Amino acid sequence: MQQTYPHDAVELWTTDQHRLGLKPIPRRVWYRRGQRPQAVVQHRYQWCYLYAFVHPPSGRTFWLLLPTASIRAFTVALAEFAQAVGAGQGKQILLVCDGAGWHVSPQVQVPAGVHLHRLPPYAPELQPAERLWPLTNELLANRHFADLDALQTVQAQRCLTLQAMPEVIRAHTNFHWWPQTA
Repeated sequence: MQQTYPHDAVELWTTDQHRLGLKPIPRRVWYRRGQRPQAVVQHRYQWCYLYAFVHPPSGRTFWLLLPTASIRAFTVALAEFAQAVGAGQGKQILLVCDGAGWHVSPQVQVPAGVHLHRLPPYAPELQPAERLWPLTNELLANRHFADLDALQTVQAQRCLTLQAMPEVIRAHTNFHWWPQTA
């Protein structure tokens, strides 16, 4: 990449999507012996998707909550991300993603300055962004939300909190084999 764009800065980022919904995320909790913890559980099947972009060496993140995971939504997410990080003339982003259908489709409109690199199939352990989901789910576990808007409000606040904690993001996503220079 540096040979193609010798005068541009090149950054290596990664992206993934996570489905969030009103179906509860149960977790074990500490509780007084002899008593049973109570949790409101109401299975409802309404979803939204959290799009995460992470730069593992620095711990920088960019988050988007979108109503679906599709080619159109991914194209919107790419455009928002490219604008937020300043991709284009003078700065190139190599973006590592998995082989989801909306990533590999020729209909995806990739903005100038962003270059997609796909991971091999069936290799989620190679995707640093996969390690973000336990962090984002912390405030959602064992909670009941009245509607999707309430869930999105809590999730958006959690993403802002995580964005202000690059050392935590770096500890979860910066694998020892991940290139440190890009």
